[in-house]
Amino acid sequence: MARITGIGGVFFKARDPKALAAWYAKHLGLVVEDFGGAILKWPEDTAEDRGVTVWSVAASDSTWFDGPQMINYRVDDLDGIIAQAREGGATDVKGPETHENGRFAWVLDPEGNKVELWEPKLWREKA
Repeated sequence: MARITGIGGVFFKARDPKALAAWYAKHLGLVVEDFGGAILKWPEDTAEDRGVTVWSVAASDSTWFDGPQMINYRVDDLDGIIAQAREGGATDVKGPETHENGRFAWVLDPEGNKVELWEPKLWREKA
């Protein structure tokens, strides 16, 4: 059977796409290419799990996130990236919080998009 093998991209609209892409580059460290987007490569991920993407469906009345979808970005230094985001005008929403699979925080980018930041930790098998 044919199957999905990964996430091919993250796409969203902005009032000023160039300015918002520049903000993500400057304050969240995305390397924005000439075409205006970033290419994230798992081999460059430094976490012990070497990079995974989680896919999940939430109930329509879930309070886990606002809106119809949420973008979760893997980061290599949660405290550092929160400071960079704040420096660039991001608004804190929640966190940081520690969970069994890593640390999380939520901020609003300059256009009000809620962004989840995740510093993963190694998944350990439960005995």
